Amino acid sequence: MLLEFDDQDGLIRDRALLDPNYVVEEDRIVGRDKQLQEVTKMLRVALGDNRPPNLFLYGPSGTGKSLITKAVCHNIRRICESRDIQFGTIEVNCQDLDTLGIAVYELVQQAADAAGVPVEVPKHGVATKEKWDELYRIVNEHFDSVVFVLDELDMLVGRRDKQEPAFSRLLYQLSRAGANDELNAYISVVAISNDTKMMESVGSRAVSSFTPEDVHFDDYDANQLQAILRRRQDAFHDDVVDDDVIPLAAAFAAQTHGDARKAIDLMRVAGELAEREGDNRVREKHVRTAQEKVEKNRVLEVVRGISTQKKLCLYATAAVASQTEGGTARSTTGYRVYQYLTDALDADQYHQETYVNKMKELTTYSLVDFERRSHGPSSGMFLEFQFGERPETILETLREDSRIEAISESEVTSVVKAQIRNQT
Repeated sequence: MLLEFDDQDGLIRDRALLDPNYVVEEDRIVGRDKQLQEVTKMLRVALGDNRPPNLFLYGPSGTGKSLITKAVCHNIRRICESRDIQFGTIEVNCQDLDTLGIAVYELVQQAADAAGVPVEVPKHGVATKEKWDELYRIVNEHFDSVVFVLDELDMLVGRRDKQEPAFSRLLYQLSRAGANDELNAYISVVAISNDTKMMESVGSRAVSSFTPEDVHFDDYDANQLQAILRRRQDAFHDDVVDDDVIPLAAAFAAQTHGDARKAIDLMRVAGELAEREGDNRVREKHVRTAQEKVEKNRVLEVVRGISTQKKLCLYATAAVASQTEGGTARSTTGYRVYQYLTDALDADQYHQETYVNKMKELTTYSLVDFERRSHGPSSGMFLEFQFGERPETILETLREDSRIEAISESEVTSVVKAQIRNQT
């Protein structure tokens, strides 16, 4: 039976096209003509004997920031090869990097991989300066031009005893290296963030040396999401996708802040469900089932690997969002609900700054986004969280944890409503 199943063609012809991280050709990139043109125009100077400018790409998750950067760098590298220019893209995702030293070593490792050479310093037990020196050595010996891509850069906060976040110090060091003749190659730094206000936390020295060109990415609308999916429809065999499948998948994704990653995931899961059922077509019912599955799986994927403390932060924030008209939650209100939860469980309690940072860490999973807000000079700043999935789904999933299940839902709801009334 297994061999018979393997011999079947199935419905999906090219699964790579249904991977949101797959770097597609430029003609498959939809709804980002302006951003594609801007990034291409600014980075293409690497094809000549010039240094590309630094870039800051910002906007919500799943709006094409990383995709466009990778696609443009891929095309530049291809052209540079034909012109005997040694061009490299050194890319790191900062979401799981705890300190500046670890981030620098990751850059060293990626540079070495791109050059096809070994790293000559250890990851631990040496000063960060030695790691910087190794990075400069590899780049100087193997590249004429390099683009450093720092994805999810705002997540690189580093040690709390430092006056400025680690991402600020990383930007400063990288952007000044060329000016100080530590790097002979032309370098450009592309900083990518979901946090539109990230640059407000960058120190003055780093701002002065980084001086990026800003490129904003806004949410995709339902029509753009449909166009994205139609450009990937050839991932399926001909005439196996019902006409209402793509509009429905796009509509579901548009409801959660226009996330193209979710739209592509929905199509993949719908196709896989149809294949498992032995259906000869992908139908509307498969998309609806996929929506439930993807939503639940995305939440499960996050909560399965996080601590009880982080679950409590997430539960408190989702509980607030579930009771507000716009489905958002202020960090100040969420923290007070979090305090109630930890008191109810007699659990350790984070300070408010740590609670906020734990919530910010969850943005890397496209589960939560946030914006900094203020209601006037006297009210102070706070973060406003919004969820990539329905807050009710998050609450339902988190209550599968026996400790959280022990807390009365009705009491939590009462506390949340009281705190929302007290918002100023």
